[in-house]
Amino acid sequence: MVLATLYIMWCTAKNRMRRRLSRLREPRYLIGAIIGGLYLFFALYGRTRPRRPPAGVAASPGARQAQRVIASFAAAAPSLGGLALLVAAAVSWLMPFGSGLLEFTPAETEFLFTAPVARRHLLFYRLMRSQWAVLFGALVMSLAYPIASIPARIRGLIAVWLILMTAHVFFTGVTLSRPQVTRRSTTSRGLARGMMTVLFAALAVVLVSIGRHLWAQPILTLRDAYQVVSAVATTGTPHLVLLPFIALVRPLFASGWFEFFKAIPVALLTYAGVIAWVLRADEAFGAMTEELTESEVNRPTRKRPAYQVRGVGWDLALTGRPETPFVWKGALQTFRIVDRRVLIRIGVMIAWLTTVVALFGRARGLAEAIGLLATLGAIFAGIIGPQIFRVDLRQDLQHLEVLKTWPVRPSAVVRGEMLWPAAVVTALTWVFGAVGILLSAATFSTTTLSVRIAVGLAGMILAPALVIAQFTIHNTAALLFPAWVPLGMGRPRGVDAMGQRVFMLGATWLMLGFVVAPGVIVGGIISFAFRRLVGWWILIPAALVCAAIVGAEVLMATEALGPAYERLDLSSVERGD
Repeated sequence: MVLATLYIMWCTAKNRMRRRLSRLREPRYLIGAIIGGLYLFFALYGRTRPRRPPAGVAASPGARQAQRVIASFAAAAPSLGGLALLVAAAVSWLMPFGSGLLEFTPAETEFLFTAPVARRHLLFYRLMRSQWAVLFGALVMSLAYPIASIPARIRGLIAVWLILMTAHVFFTGVTLSRPQVTRRSTTSRGLARGMMTVLFAALAVVLVSIGRHLWAQPILTLRDAYQVVSAVATTGTPHLVLLPFIALVRPLFASGWFEFFKAIPVALLTYAGVIAWVLRADEAFGAMTEELTESEVNRPTRKRPAYQVRGVGWDLALTGRPETPFVWKGALQTFRIVDRRVLIRIGVMIAWLTTVVALFGRARGLAEAIGLLATLGAIFAGIIGPQIFRVDLRQDLQHLEVLKTWPVRPSAVVRGEMLWPAAVVTALTWVFGAVGILLSAATFSTTTLSVRIAVGLAGMILAPALVIAQFTIHNTAALLFPAWVPLGMGRPRGVDAMGQRVFMLGATWLMLGFVVAPGVIVGGIISFAFRRLVGWWILIPAALVCAAIVGAEVLMATEALGPAYERLDLSSVERGD
């Protein structure tokens, strides 16, 4: 099976390279390849050589302080990294997503599932096939990470590859074990429940120890929080339960080859243990492959999301706005992929943690850390969310022949396709923003209460306008330049595809600046004129005016996109392979 897998990998890589070189004859891929190559060159060239201060120049006091902080962090870094891996491993059991390692192409389903090959060998095959993608990701991270020397970069490449592969394989085991927790099969259920119990018990040991430190001494700053967490992770029983995770992280922080070779065997042993656990789950994988064999033999070659039949509690009315059916369709698509119960559990956990940290005054340092993460999460969701959540025309243009038959105004189609994803991204931004405002007293302690609330509420008011403006730009690009926008859930790979995404991202942000500029100018004039009379609270009406102007621009843009939607020909939309 090993030789057959290597042969398939070689043929796949050779054919993929030929195909990507041949498509450079098209201008969009050629331009994307040029942009992608330049991006990689300028992003990585400055990091390929270590930066050293000039000879004879003494380090500044700030640089010496930073060196002392880095030195103190290096001692606790493996333990903190192990704690982060433990938290990620426990949270992965709650996530409603599956592992990409279990995704087989139609050709693999047709030829390998029916071959005289054990299901365990199929898992091994997918494990080997995933090595190249993970190795490339580790290579990019090692090049981008500004460490001292070429040998250190090689050590970092190996260590990052080992961490990523272990996480990849572990998440595959979680995906296989989740359904077995409630099954009747004694072997698979016992194995799944045992792993889940061990992980959450280890996490409970760490959290209880942090709680004891918190009870003994209040955490008032981020420095106090760091000291408490590092002390818990490096001493006592919590350190013992973290040893497997620490062993996996330790090679990344080795200062030399001796320490690296001393730490790498234990990390490889941990990786082998995770592989053994996954291979023991071949009973669950066998049941899964039987379902795949029956359901995927006759499926189209284009990859589709895996929908599950669930009721959403929303019956579509016979009358109403023409945009409503598109919102209803988007809601069904979302909740048939993501389980609402999982979202509710995650929301309850976030609310409980935020409330406890906010009301428990001894945890001010933790409140500062969580508030900062929530603020950054709100910014990330508002800016990057429209790039990721693509349940709009970027997905439904694949079914343009169906959309064209609907008796709906073209502008209503464009607006309806954007409303649901914009609402989801806005809700996520508001959740993070609410947590950030609630914990802002610890995060931004130097500012007054009125400034924190005014700025936070103004940001939450502006969030829907910024989100819907970005969705408008993305859908405009999908209608006017459908060949440049990847359609569906899959994304093309390669330097040329990356260059296309970089170009489209830059163009989107540039257009976003033009869209919000009138609202920002008017809102800025209002703030400047009434700032002395009202104070910082003037930001709220200024944000309302800015959001209203952006909303009017979006409405006019969707009306103007109607003719473009009518002129869009079926042959101009490129279907996935």
